[in-house]
Amino acid sequence: MPNSSNQLRRSLTLPMLILYGLGTTIGGGIYALVGKVAARAGMLAPLSFVAAALLSAFTALAFAELSSRYPKSAGEAVYVQQAFNKKSLTVIIGILVVFNGCISAAALANGFVGYLQVFVPVPDWIAIITVTAALGLLAIWGIGQSVITAAVITVIEIAGLILIVWVTRSDLATFPLRLNEFNPGLNSTMWLGILSGSFLAFYAFIGFEDMVNVAEEVVDVERNLPRAIIVTLALTTLIYCLVTLAAVLSVPPEQLGHQSAPLTYIYASKTGSDAMLISLISLLAIVNGGLIQMIMASRVLYGMSRQSLIPAQLNFMADINPHTQTPIKATLLVMLLVSVLALSYAIESLAETTSLMILIIAVLVNTALVRIKLKAGARSETKGIRVPIAVPIIGLIISFGFAVMIAFDLMK
Repeated sequence: MPNSSNQLRRSLTLPMLILYGLGTTIGGGIYALVGKVAARAGMLAPLSFVAAALLSAFTALAFAELSSRYPKSAGEAVYVQQAFNKKSLTVIIGILVVFNGCISAAALANGFVGYLQVFVPVPDWIAIITVTAALGLLAIWGIGQSVITAAVITVIEIAGLILIVWVTRSDLATFPLRLNEFNPGLNSTMWLGILSGSFLAFYAFIGFEDMVNVAEEVVDVERNLPRAIIVTLALTTLIYCLVTLAAVLSVPPEQLGHQSAPLTYIYASKTGSDAMLISLISLLAIVNGGLIQMIMASRVLYGMSRQSLIPAQLNFMADINPHTQTPIKATLLVMLLVSVLALSYAIESLAETTSLMILIIAVLVNTALVRIKLKAGARSETKGIRVPIAVPIIGLIISFGFAVMIAFDLMK
């Protein structure tokens, strides 16, 4: 195996890993999803995000336990291999994870074009190739530099959300007086709206699964990675609920639901000033998401190659550059795939395909944990976090149900 003596650099501490997780979870989605969830759940949209967080928590906890059991790159592929010991199934899930990362990054590259053209009118293909190349080169430079960059952008993203909360502070102050508006009681229509909104809000929580694929670059991984997954989900839930509450208190939900950029609309309507700042932050959020997806996909290729889970002809994917200590060849392949996908498909089809693939992966990972827990002696192997077997079973059911819904939607 080329350069097999070289190792990925363990430079990610718990705070950096949490910022990485927030960066991959809090992306452009929340900047667009608030209005769509409000259109379904009305004033109860914050409860939809709470419900979505609870639904996500089962799969997140399954990933937390598996990442402490098997702290390796290509996490999902490793988990399935440990559970079923079937190379063909392991290869399939590894390929799904890689393509999911590439498709997601391609969707974000397409989204980048629209925001960039607000500032600079450039042809789509030039913008796509430029942003993909820039992010790929940053990922090649080093994991520390990449994650620091992602962390800085993540802080800016969160600052943008806090800015929305700040400009709507007078509306938030009315919350105690309007508390009755957030009580669904026994009204079945309201509960159906909350449930419908939670199906959509669920996708804003996707991202924690990417964290397991930098396991070999985490300091004290068996303790820090599970903690980071749980803290990321908790902080994301808090931020989403606060922003959604501010949104529905400041703008009528039916009006908010008609906005393609709801937070930009809120900022402009509350301040009376140009919303260029929020547009710029949205642009950075998209760039951040693309960077993290490309890092993740390249690490999965690297991990699968090191564990001989891909054809021998692709063993060069395990090559670690001795200077950057990053998988350069794997990253270059990811850059190529992202560029081709972004230039070939529209953002809507890319985004829907990403959602379906993530849910299929979640089904397999939850099933893997159930199988591992049922194996004789598996309990004694756990070195880190441990969850009851009911957790992955519920995560499996939820993920399968959501996957079926998306599949039917794609077939329409």
